Amino acid sequence: MEINNSYQIDFGRPVHVYFIGIGGVSMSGLAHILKDRGFAVSGSDRAPSDMTQMLEEQDVDVYYGQQAENLQKSGALPDVIVYTAAIHPDNPEYMAAQEAKLPMLTRAELLGQLMRLYETPIAVSGTHGKTTTTSMLSEILMTADADPTLLIGGVYEGIGSNTRIGKSGTLVTEACEYTNSFHSFLPKYACILNVEADHMDFFKNLDEIYDSFHHFAKLLPENGTLVIGSDIDVFDRITQDLRCEVLTFGEKEEDDIRAMDIVYDEKGNAAFRLHAPFAGVSALPVTLRVPGHHNVLNALAAFGLAFRAGIDPEIIAQGLARFQGAHRRFEMKGVWQGVTIVDDYAHHPTEIEATLLAAARTPHKTVWCVFQPHTYTRTKVFLHAFAKALKTADHVVLLPIYAAREQDVYGVSSADLCEEIRSMGGECTLLDTFENVKHFLSENCTKNDLLITMGAGDVYKIGEELLS
Repeated sequence: MEINNSYQIDFGRPVHVYFIGIGGVSMSGLAHILKDRGFAVSGSDRAPSDMTQMLEEQDVDVYYGQQAENLQKSGALPDVIVYTAAIHPDNPEYMAAQEAKLPMLTRAELLGQLMRLYETPIAVSGTHGKTTTTSMLSEILMTADADPTLLIGGVYEGIGSNTRIGKSGTLVTEACEYTNSFHSFLPKYACILNVEADHMDFFKNLDEIYDSFHHFAKLLPENGTLVIGSDIDVFDRITQDLRCEVLTFGEKEEDDIRAMDIVYDEKGNAAFRLHAPFAGVSALPVTLRVPGHHNVLNALAAFGLAFRAGIDPEIIAQGLARFQGAHRRFEMKGVWQGVTIVDDYAHHPTEIEATLLAAARTPHKTVWCVFQPHTYTRTKVFLHAFAKALKTADHVVLLPIYAAREQDVYGVSSADLCEEIRSMGGECTLLDTFENVKHFLSENCTKNDLLITMGAGDVYKIGEELLS
């Protein structure tokens, strides 16, 4: 039975929309927006979370445990179903919706339709840095009183949520390449921060990833702008035959948005002069309150998007200076027995390298990295690269692989990663539970050490439990 993905929502005539997986970061944001527009909204998820709690506080009906009968608990079948890439065809609610021949949209298709309502839709893409850059741009727009609508891939403390509903014509969202979901988007301005191998459970090879980003770039209209990192290996391949304006960012003399004279303070936070002749800027002083060289590049991309959205360069610099980091992105959690605890979402070798480089610039005696690998496919594909990045920590503590959407059928484990780290001369301890990790850290961490909990799963709980 075919799914009716040609369904178009009439945002002027609210209907009942049911979200399968409503607790997801992007799904919950879309649910909030539709609720604000007068739609009847309900949905389900596997278990309660902060996201579902915020929805319930807005009188959204959320059902826990995905069962076919959930679709009719409001008294009648919904008018349209929205589902995520994590929902499989054997999901009971998905099958019930098909059987009832209900219109069905993916999360990305709904977001793409929503973008048509905004004069200035902005999409932030790239293998790494999307949430931080989206949050940076959000802070800039709020500093400028631009009243934007925001869909961020994590909770941003600047708004106390992952979603902000504004009244202006500006929408900012992350754009993820997984399952080619960003091909459903309709941005006017977009950035591509970087392009590397990831999501190899979906993409067959790097060529498919390159083609996916090129397709995304071609979605931009003639009066639109692509802001793109000049160091991307396949820069020419991605930017060929585009009809939109292309602005590059980086540290090269020819870059349209360039960072010059970068210096770092005692916390690893950067200050630099920003050169952007197209914006009438020759040496704009920029000071960041987040550590790491990668955040210099994120700030350059945010500048390009913000300027094209009509924000004055001086206001952009003020917004960047106000930005204090995104949730789970080198997030300072507190001090435990003299040990500084940081949490970071890094789950790709490049992200780990950037995070540990930022840690090296942060005051510490010993860097402890508690890493929870995310998905079997990612661990198998990047085993050597993970080990190379992680071994730069003084001591690595490994947890079992966080499976997420996958089954344990790939013949790889954290023991393989531990062995690889040790073979490269790194110090690594493999432990099987959070309790064992906490006990180990209690016995081995000392005053002035830096402890980083790292990964896209639930490893952050270890730091929180130690602090509590």
